[in-house]
Amino acid sequence: MTIVILGAGDIGGATARQLAAAGLAAHVVLVDEAASVARGKALDIAQAAPVEGYTTQLTGTGDATVVVRASVVVVADRFGESGEWSGEAGLALLARVANLNHTAPVLCAGPGAGPLIDRWVRELALPAPRIFGTAPDALRAAVVALVALEVPAVPTDISLAVVGRAPDELIVPWDSVAIAGQRAVDVLAPPVMTRIDSRLPRLWPPGPTALASAATRVIASLKSRAPRMHALDVALVRGETGPGRPAILPARVGPGGLERVTVPVLPARDRVRLDSVLAR
Repeated sequence: MTIVILGAGDIGGATARQLAAAGLAAHVVLVDEAASVARGKALDIAQAAPVEGYTTQLTGTGDATVVVRASVVVVADRFGESGEWSGEAGLALLARVANLNHTAPVLCAGPGAGPLIDRWVRELALPAPRIFGTAPDALRAAVVALVALEVPAVPTDISLAVVGRAPDELIVPWDSVAIAGQRAVDVLAPPVMTRIDSRLPRLWPPGPTALASAATRVIASLKSRAPRMHALDVALVRGETGPGRPAILPARVGPGGLERVTVPVLPARDRVRLDSVLAR
């Protein structure tokens, strides 16, 4: 598997490092207009291989045409002040990726994925399942960590979803949260859940390392076809009404991209809130 990361900024570099250490690809390519930076970061990560014992090949380049051989394309952030891909530059990048590679899923690792996903579907008229954002999975992990601080449980004992849109329209459906086999509403006091809800906007955006971890985790599921649900930014397609704005929903991924997106069963209050978000 070859994974091409578009952008050698903080997110791009951290993602390359974590993908190499996880052994998820035979070859990871960092691409940035600042080609010397991309090559330097790739070399730095490669030089750690004998110390940490991974065998992933890493290269850096300024030539974006390498996406033609990618199994997965990661849209990260550019080196320097330009930062995360957005606007017309982001749209042009997506158009070029789609023209060069007709099958690889496009994973947006940064917190600003929503507009890119929206333009992929609306303006480029490309398949919605091929593109998704992974930053919400880092947010979901942060919420799990907050819950773990409140109860005698480790994060792996906690199952929860985050839905809506970041940062101000986030919903944790507490009735469906499980903590060590128990319902969260039977374990957590209402003021605790209210306090965690109030902190959700301040958890956004996650930092570069957390974003890289989320992207790596999703790529691991994509490669292994693990039936794991992630919190992802996904395009909503509404049949005759056309695409809706991207939103955060539980989703499962496979080699071609999104395989299943789930709108969770929610109690009436949360359902009204989510429907209101999705309708905008």
